[in-house]
Amino acid sequence: MSVLNTPISFIATAKAVESRHFYEAVLNLKCISEDAFALVFDLGHTTLRIQKVETVAEVNYTVLGWEVSDIRKSIESLSDNGVRFEKFSQLQQDDLGVWHSPSGALVAWFKDPDGNSLSLTEL
Repeated sequence: MSVLNTPISFIATAKAVESRHFYEAVLNLKCISEDAFALVFDLGHTTLRIQKVETVAEVNYTVLGWEVSDIRKSIESLSDNGVRFEKFSQLQQDDLGVWHSPSGALVAWFKDPDGNSLSLTEL
């Protein structure tokens, strides 16, 4: 048995005030703590630690995602909270921004205040 049983997810923010509002008020995650180094959120069975940094490097991939049981309902709920879903010219997405992956999974992407790409996936 591995001693590595409880992972912690890490992302970065250069906009701590906006990030806390986004993750807490828009995504409805519970903020466990905040200090000079990070915002810490409860993700159910794990923790999300959003490190406070000077600048966030732009990356072209998803840094954090959630598996959802109903992607369309999840998109509608988050859109009602002000989340804007991304559309990519290289992917065939429906009007809500949902991509039908070759595996059959449904995926949609959105960004946080620092431009980190986040996703929803319905398997």
